[in-house]
Amino acid sequence: MNQQTIIKVGMADLNVGMPGGVLKTTGLGSCVGLTLFDDFAKVGGMAHVMLPTSEIAREGTVNIAKYADTAIPELIDRMTRLGASINRMEAKLAGGAQMFAFAGGGDTMRIGPRNVEACKEMLIRYKIRVKGEDTGQNYGRTIELNCDTGVLTIRSVQHGLKDL
Repeated sequence: MNQQTIIKVGMADLNVGMPGGVLKTTGLGSCVGLTLFDDFAKVGGMAHVMLPTSEIAREGTVNIAKYADTAIPELIDRMTRLGASINRMEAKLAGGAQMFAFAGGGDTMRIGPRNVEACKEMLIRYKIRVKGEDTGQNYGRTIELNCDTGVLTIRSVQHGLKDL
């Protein structure tokens, strides 16, 4: 069995991997772990998206990995530089949970669902098919993308292991 290299992706972070790599992020609550994979080139990418749009950014320098509308184009760009083709990329998503119940609280309190919607809108814009997802509900997740196979493994305390 080949030794695989864990490539950590922090909160509001993104990274890419080649064969032998496993992209991993933890602590997905309302955040979305978005993965892209090109099976032919064996190039994977993962973004830990915290918020739907950079239009709400208050910081002076925008962290492009933090927002769906800036993280996904950057991830595509990094993957294509490694030989991936946008025409072969397939997406998988996990997270986007509604971690707390709020009385009333309109759209601003729906961070998880809004993150999922924003990621899907960007994928439609780039014509990237969603191959699988484990989103919503009210529990946290840890995910790993195997850059040899494209399998996304999702771990949660409540629901154990699941492969997409």
